[in-house]
Amino acid sequence: MLKLVGASLAVVFCALAPSVAHADPCMAPLPSHAGDTFSGTVRYVGDGDGLCVGRSNDPSTWIEVRLGDFDAPELHSADGPRSKRFLEQVAMGREVTCRAMRGRRGRVIVYDRVIAVCRVDGRAIGDLLREAGAPTGGN
Repeated sequence: MLKLVGASLAVVFCALAPSVAHADPCMAPLPSHAGDTFSGTVRYVGDGDGLCVGRSNDPSTWIEVRLGDFDAPELHSADGPRSKRFLEQVAMGREVTCRAMRGRRGRVIVYDRVIAVCRVDGRAIGDLLREAGAPTGGN
């Protein structure tokens, strides 16, 4: 009986405990001025409008980007996972050139990500996502 109670408490505790958020692996210092440019390969896609750009396989060199020209639904929303898949299809593993920009509140860095417009083969990722029919929304 005691084992059953202990097991039941363990199940309840796990169900009530907050889930652990997995941080994006991008660790490089962020460009801090509007107009700063950087380039590399898209190494990681975190959601429908967030990705990491780096020149090597080392996450400590990856710059975390919030796309400045596309607003995707939040990852936990109904269209969030679908939106992330669109960004993966458009950008993952591709060479990009990005230019930092000011966001709606005038900041270049928001929530530990640089706001930037990134281009694949000269085309803005935001335009590519809209053309592909990616869901929009979010913040």
